[in-house]
Amino acid sequence: MSFSGRKSLLLLLLTVVSLSILSVNAASRPGSQPANTEKVSMLDGKLSFTLPKGFSASALPAGSEADGTAGASGTLYSNATTRTVVIAAQNSIPNGTQVKDNDSAFLDAAVSGFLSQQAAALPDFSKQSEKSMTLKGLGVRQIDSTATQGGGQTLNSTLIAGSGTRMAVIQVISRAADKAGHAALMKHILGQ
Repeated sequence: MSFSGRKSLLLLLLTVVSLSILSVNAASRPGSQPANTEKVSMLDGKLSFTLPKGFSASALPAGSEADGTAGASGTLYSNATTRTVVIAAQNSIPNGTQVKDNDSAFLDAAVSGFLSQQAAALPDFSKQSEKSMTLKGLGVRQIDSTATQGGGQTLNSTLIAGSGTRMAVIQVISRAADKAGHAALMKHILGQ
C-alpha cells in the first residue's frame, strides 16, 4: 500500500475513532426510538450483520476533502439501555487502489496504522488481542482493546476489512463493566 493510501486509511480511522470518543456519551442520552433490529451492510454486502433490538441509528457526518476523508460515510448505532455504541464507516481506498477480498498486505498496513493512531489519540489505550478471520471469503482483522473514552473505561473491538476500491471499519464500544454483553454482541455481529 502506498504512503498516500496509508495516510487516507489513517485519516478514515482517525475520523471513526474521533467520532467514537465523542459518541460514547451519546449512548446514554435519549435519542430516537430504537428500531426492532438494525441491518448493516458494507462493502457491497460482503460484510453484513443485523444488530439486536434496542439500537437506534444516526448518520455520521460525511467526510470532507479538507481533512482527507472525502467519500467517507457511516452510521452510529447506539443502545441507551446498555450504553453500547457501534460505528460502521466506509471509504474509498485512495488513488483507485484495488485490494483483494482477503488482502493481507492491506490488512497488515491498516492494523498497524490503526494501532499507532489509537496509541496517539488515547493515552491509556491498551491492545488486548488481535485476530485474523475470514467471513464469507472476506478477510477481516479484529483488534480488541481498552481505553478511557467518554469519561469512563471502555471495551473496544474494531473490525477492519477491504474489498475492491473500498474499505470498512466497524468499532464496537461498551462499558468496561459489561464484558459479557460486549462478547455476546461481538459474537452476534460475527455470526458465531
